Amino acid sequence: MSLLTVAAIYFILWWTVLFIVLPLGYRSQQEEGEVTTGTVESAPAKFRGGRVILLTTVISAVLYAAYHLVSAYFGFGVADIPVIVPSFE
Repeated sequence: MSLLTVAAIYFILWWTVLFIVLPLGYRSQQEEGEVTTGTVESAPAKFRGGRVILLTTVISAVLYAAYHLVSAYFGFGVADIPVIVPSFE
């Protein structure tokens, strides 16, 4: 597998995991009871961007390692996934 392929797969995994991790631990300003003037009540009370990026990177690395293990050592790849295409006849 080329380095560009590895980077592309990891990039896709990272962005997908980012949107899964973002709502974890989210507390709105309304829930905290401290709404800052000029913001909506649903805005985050404390956004922890570093924690989100670190957690996303770790989870993505574990998922990529699992993918690499399955594809390189067990021989399963994307082409082995059965495709079910409905018949439009």
